[in-house]
This record gives sequence, C-alpha cells and structure tokens, in this order.
Amino acid sequence: LDGRIATASGQSQWISSGSSLKFAHQLRAEHDAILVGCKTVIKDDPELTVRRVCGRNPLRVIVDSHLKLSSQSKVFRETALASTLIATTVKKDHVNAKKFIGSGVEIMTVRRDKNGHVDLKKLFTLLAKRNISSVLVEGGSHIITSILRQNLAQRMVVVIAPKIIGKGIEAVGDLDISRLESAKKIRVQKVLRRGDDIIIDSRLL
Repeated sequence: LDGRIATASGQSQWISSGSSLKFAHQLRAEHDAILVGCKTVIKDDPELTVRRVCGRNPLRVIVDSHLKLSSQSKVFRETALASTLIATTVKKDHVNAKKFIGSGVEIMTVRRDKNGHVDLKKLFTLLAKRNISSVLVEGGSHIITSILRQNLAQRMVVVIAPKIIGKGIEAVGDLDISRLESAKKIRVQKVLRRGDDIIIDSRLL
C-alpha cells in the first residue's frame, strides 16, 4: 500500500499473492519481450519465463549498461528456455562480453544517454526493427523511473498488496516533479482482484 517493491534489506519475494503472480505470468505470455535492469537480475536471479500459465516465453531483455553481470545468473544459464538479449553500451569485443561467447546470449550495443546508461528510447527503436511490438517492463525501480521520466510507457499495471512495509525500496524514484499539476496522469481501464491483492490496469495520458 505504501508503494514499496521490497523491504529495506531488499527482500521482495513474495509481496503479492500467488494469484497475482499467475496474472503477471499471463502478462509475460502476452508480450513479445520482457525487460528488466541488471540490479533485478543480481538481486532476484529470475528466470523471466512463463511458468504459471500456458503460453510462449517472451524475448528476455536485460539492460546492463556496463556489462557487469555474471554469466552464471539463471537467466543466462537457461538460454534454451527463451531467447536472451543484453542491451549494453559496450562493444561486443569488450573483455566483459567475452564471457557470454558461445552461451546463446546476444549482446546488443546501444548508444549512451546523457548519464552514460543505455538509451532506452533507442533500445525500443532497435527492438521495433526486430518486429518486437510489445515490451513488458517488470523493473526494477531504476528502469521503471527512467521509463516514466521519458514518457516511454503506454500502459501501466499495478499490483497492490494489502501490506505496509514502511522504509524500503520504492517502486518509482525521483521524476523531478515539484508541482502536482506536473504529476504523471493515468486513465484507469480495469480494477481487478487477485487473491487479497488489487490490480489496477491503466493507460498513461
């Protein structure tokens, strides 16, 4: 309820209910690609596949600007389950890229933004050229914040668990908004209930 996606210690599994997790896997099955940041891979070691429902596995896109991830992460070990792409700012011949050679993981070099990170807008353009028409952004906080700050999202699905964590990791960071009239606005399309959780399916205006 207080907008946290993890406790102060980083624990996040599982805030939402099993029914909500099933809903999240359904969303994965409906999209061409799923995108997360490298911190999510480091902290949660996810598979990023469709497991709780029947459906196809989306392309797994990991944003790792400086290519510091371990090749032993679960998402890289199980490449037979789904195609995996790392979006980074370093070139394919970089020393950090060599550890992924022969693993079935694709390295995509994307131009830097003004902060030296992967330019997300350019990344989406490159994915679109591959006929990737829908991308599910699961997190974490840094990626979500960047997507919202740059107005790159069309749809927002929020799962609200009936829990109060207090101090912890916030879902959305600083958007440089100081006045209420500048707040990001949404149009609610559906309000669902899964288990004890409330799900708000909305469109960004």
